[in-house]
Amino acid sequence: MTDLNQTGTLIGQGANSDTASGRTTEVATLGGGCFWCTEAVFLDVEGVTRVESGYAGGALKNPSYERICDGDTGHAEVVKLEFDPAKISFRDILNIFFAIHDPTQLNRQGNDVGTQYRSVVFTHDDTQRATALAVIDEISKAGIYDDKIVTEVSPLNGNYWPAEKYHQNYFEQHPNQGYCSFVVAPKVAKFRLKFASRLKSRQA
Repeated sequence: MTDLNQTGTLIGQGANSDTASGRTTEVATLGGGCFWCTEAVFLDVEGVTRVESGYAGGALKNPSYERICDGDTGHAEVVKLEFDPAKISFRDILNIFFAIHDPTQLNRQGNDVGTQYRSVVFTHDDTQRATALAVIDEISKAGIYDDKIVTEVSPLNGNYWPAEKYHQNYFEQHPNQGYCSFVVAPKVAKFRLKFASRLKSRQA
């Protein structure tokens, strides 16, 4: 994994307006294996204001975790991020995303196997799509991986459903659970070390 140290200003155009504060936020939807891992990392990122685990990419509406685990619904485990583009760009978010999972593994991450664990960027507009494709091209040309990057880039098109309540903030609530201890915790620790400048102040 690597930090590309790219700080370009290309960002998605699909913004949400917070009328109470006057602040504008943007949304990113990313799948990089088990959403417990991805969620735990992005909860620490400065500029990310909200993280929600969910499902995207399949035809079944409001799927359950049990159905997702069958691996035949077409959904991916994802996180939906709301972020402040004044503090972090969509490109910077993608650089973190590609550093915390292996984008060359097809339909798996480590021992988690199935299409629900695929590497995918669900884009919210054409600008996000162009940025995602550009970042993938840059990583490929940099020769960071021996194998080809297989990350899917697809429009979200409203095809997203939140995961069950017990999946939200899972690592924070269950730090001693087996998977959290042996898989999530090391990934979070590696992220905090590698991206120290991107941590929220409580982690700095």
